[in-house]
Amino acid sequence: MSPWPETGLREKLPGAAKQRGFRSLFVHSGDLLSFELGPDHPFRAERVQKTMELCGRYGLWGKPWMQVVPPAKVEQEELCRFHDPSYVRVLKKASQGIISLETLRRGLGTEDCPVVPGLYHWAVGVVGGTLAGMRAILAGEADVAMNLYGGLHHAMPDHAEGFCYLNDIAVAIPEALDRNWRVAYVDCDAHHGNGVQEAFYRDPRVLVISIHETGRTLYPWDGWETQLGEEEGYGYNVNVPLEPGSDDEVYGLVLDSVVTPLLEAFGPELVVAQLGADSLISDPLTHLRLTNNAYIHAVRSLARLGRPILALGGGGYDLYRTARCWTLAWAILNDLEPKDELAGLVGGMMFGPEMEVGSLLDAPHPSCAEIREKAVQEAGRVVEFIREKVFPVHGISRGNLQGDFQARRGP
Repeated sequence: MSPWPETGLREKLPGAAKQRGFRSLFVHSGDLLSFELGPDHPFRAERVQKTMELCGRYGLWGKPWMQVVPPAKVEQEELCRFHDPSYVRVLKKASQGIISLETLRRGLGTEDCPVVPGLYHWAVGVVGGTLAGMRAILAGEADVAMNLYGGLHHAMPDHAEGFCYLNDIAVAIPEALDRNWRVAYVDCDAHHGNGVQEAFYRDPRVLVISIHETGRTLYPWDGWETQLGEEEGYGYNVNVPLEPGSDDEVYGLVLDSVVTPLLEAFGPELVVAQLGADSLISDPLTHLRLTNNAYIHAVRSLARLGRPILALGGGGYDLYRTARCWTLAWAILNDLEPKDELAGLVGGMMFGPEMEVGSLLDAPHPSCAEIREKAVQEAGRVVEFIREKVFPVHGISRGNLQGDFQARRGP
């Protein structure tokens, strides 16, 4: 039996998808790949190139149902579905070298969000990549679309922050809402998706779930479980903050105890997944201890919902491990088992010290008992709070949390 279980995504999709055949899109652009925010800036498009190379090495590229597409053209008024027109104008001027005090007030020109030549063209191209994937899914032309340049979940309506200038997610999701599609947004990045929360905090048509390191120890210093949405959107914004040192076990408890039940109850017609890979143990900017085994658990859980998926990039500052995560995600979303076509010829050390020839999977790295127990205890408290406050909104029984956790962890 293969150690790589299929997700069954292609079989679970609605009937129309099976009738016309499964299709997946990968968004790629030479302009987006070559752009840099600076030689020392941690946000690097090189991750996408390494992902594409790994997909080729592991037999995950060039299948008949796959297509590589460029970003869509984006008009300025489309950006203004989320962003203030005044901010878009300031961003465009800054990219042209026109700098003022207003530029700094908009979060531009900082260490996180520097102003460099071509910035506006790149930022708009990222949005265009996500719109290309969204439009293909809405038109029935794709069942999976991946834009690894996207997932810039921190950008706010009137300013840039956290390496994010334009919020491709908040611009694209309204296109699905215009067609009366229910959208589930799941954010796996170690940083809270504060810009997306801002966009849909009062909207019950979008279930926003963010699993991230607690704001007590990591930017953007928020994302509390008590932020549940407002007005009609109450109960449709779900934050799951994790303690530093949380490992695969903790992540699995959270996914199985609260995320999957909420998604199944909500019944989305489309899943938008921000697949940031900075929750990994080796990431230089965060403090979680996940391996890519927890990462693929999350992606498989989303695929098993049997709904079209728009998959986006995001964080991930260990370039090689991020590329491995995104390669695994592409494999899962296409129901393929990675097989190293260079096995026996070349090793995988450049993609991480634990990577053995023929395998993309990490070795387990559980936290020490004291750290893990503290993380489990805090995760249990957060999950219990969500079950108490959010589950009734969606008609879900709270169940026996302690029993669920014990069953998940084993004796």
